[in-house]
Amino acid sequence: MTQTDAPDWHLKTEMTLLILAQKAEMITYDALANAVDVPAPHRIHKLTNYLEELIEQDIAQGAPIRAAIVISKIRGLPAPGFFDMLDKCHMSYDKTDKLGAHHKLLKALNPAFEF
Repeated sequence: MTQTDAPDWHLKTEMTLLILAQKAEMITYDALANAVDVPAPHRIHKLTNYLEELIEQDIAQGAPIRAAIVISKIRGLPAPGFFDMLDKCHMSYDKTDKLGAHHKLLKALNPAFEF
């Protein structure tokens, strides 16, 4: 899919993640889906599928992982699928300390992140 073929909410997602990274802020999946107008049905599923695409792109480019900004309201961490995607892309991280690994990913986006 080219940039011109992408749904509008894809671009909004990338812009929102950029702004949040600059502010050193996280957002929940639901809040992001609402903010970027992911269409129903299955809004969160659509969003997480797109975030997985961004993870693949970021890892392939050696860039900080933007999707790390998006967390579960209950866990305070990205969903398990986030870490599954890191594994699928052969990204090295401490699997015994997902919270610490998440914090490192956020600090790579912006050292101003505080925990």
